[in-house]
Amino acid sequence: MGKIIIDPVTRIEGHLKIEAVLDNGVVKEARSSGMMYRGLENILLGRDPRDAARIMQRICGVCPTSHGLTATFALDEAYGVNGNIPANGRILRNLIQGANYVQSHILHFYQLAALDYVDVTAAADYSGSDPNLRKVKEFIARGNLGPFLPRYEGDYRLTKEENRAAVSHYVEALNLRRMAHEALAVFGGKMPHNMSIVAGGVTADPTIDKIAAYLWKIEQLSDFIEHRYLPDVLMVARRYSDYFGIGAGCKQFMSFGVFDLDHHPDLTKRKRYLPQGIVRAADFRLQPMDPNRITEQVENSWYRETGPVHPYDGSTEPDRDKAGAYSWCKSPRYAGEVMEVGPLARMLAAYAGGHDEVKAQIDGVLAQFNAGPEALFSVLGRHAARAIECKLVADQLKKWVLELQPGNPVCAEYSLDVNSRGMGLHEAPRGALGHWIVVEGGKTKNYQAVVPTTWNMGPADAKGVPGPVEQSLIGTRVKDQENPFELVRIVRSYDPCLSCAVHVVTPKGRDLGRFVVAPE
Repeated sequence: MGKIIIDPVTRIEGHLKIEAVLDNGVVKEARSSGMMYRGLENILLGRDPRDAARIMQRICGVCPTSHGLTATFALDEAYGVNGNIPANGRILRNLIQGANYVQSHILHFYQLAALDYVDVTAAADYSGSDPNLRKVKEFIARGNLGPFLPRYEGDYRLTKEENRAAVSHYVEALNLRRMAHEALAVFGGKMPHNMSIVAGGVTADPTIDKIAAYLWKIEQLSDFIEHRYLPDVLMVARRYSDYFGIGAGCKQFMSFGVFDLDHHPDLTKRKRYLPQGIVRAADFRLQPMDPNRITEQVENSWYRETGPVHPYDGSTEPDRDKAGAYSWCKSPRYAGEVMEVGPLARMLAAYAGGHDEVKAQIDGVLAQFNAGPEALFSVLGRHAARAIECKLVADQLKKWVLELQPGNPVCAEYSLDVNSRGMGLHEAPRGALGHWIVVEGGKTKNYQAVVPTTWNMGPADAKGVPGPVEQSLIGTRVKDQENPFELVRIVRSYDPCLSCAVHVVTPKGRDLGRFVVAPE
């Protein structure tokens, strides 16, 4: 028996620790530990509910737009305006969120995951004229390889020319990510932490100049996705085709749906470009999702024991000394079952639901590998799903921006004097995201956010059932325990964001594990 500890996992958002127990080179047990205390919800207690749209964006600097919009969906319901969002407001929300999707997916593949497959040292002896490769060569020559290290050695399969092409695209992707941020800022005001999305709609008025500026940027991003991103993912897939059979996980998927196409007051009935629902590999049918069946458990988490509770009744009370606990992440469950969330879940929900555009894209990719949909339950399946979704979203953004009507309303009016509660169900780039707020006397009484990384990276539940990434790791054969590249490739395929597990200031300067926070 051997044991591998990776702490922290690099090239992800936040602090994640992975432990794997091996028997004859095969993972028999796995633990995923979020190493940052998550308690941002507590900051909202007693505040004006509208603050949630701004403060909850501070959960993460990569996906703040998703948290701001999900908080806004919850506020829409709490203020009773969720059925009255003007068409311009709905479209502008989609455009702001869509730009964030594009930048997040480009970031994940090139800056976070690609270096698991691409050998950047191929640029060290480059003598051609590509400016991107010349910059990387000069960078390597200085001996400071910070962005590219640490890395595990021993399994680089691309040819030298393929490596060089991918490295050049890595640099190009940095500029395209910036352009996606700029597109978001056209209507969002700034990025990160946009100021435009509010309860009832948005504050930005569409103008012809803004529409043209947004469309111009998305056109360039779309070209990069079509001629760089998708081909690079397929290039990696051809060289690493065995990873279509690695990292399957729980094979149960959930999507809350994303990109509103109407403003139905019931989020479970609202028409969205990518649908809501549950898909299980066992029958591959899209089944309805009931948000009342969502619970969080803390059996193996550093929180005061509460049992499985719905987010409306949830609490965030840390207990760092809790026996047997090993993570600051909670354990979300749907009807008591483990669910994987993310781009793969969204693509599978759309595919199983008969979404023509998604089905055509997925079938086209699978045909190149003579594979069926079951190949998607894998490391490469997650990367392919993310790239396909990136293309589809960019294509839709070019259409939606032309649907804006300058001069028409962008926000609905509502009363602030409420005693109510609201639920926001949305999809961040990394997966299903829910915010729940309880309002009394015009102030926030309770607030809970269940984030994608909690679903995917959460620990085992009270029944001992491991979380999705833990299940993906179990059964994996590790060729070299000193270079467990198989394990980090699995983990990074989920695009974990432990920044969505942020710590907050707590009383008494208490030591919460890896961080000591100051007293209030």
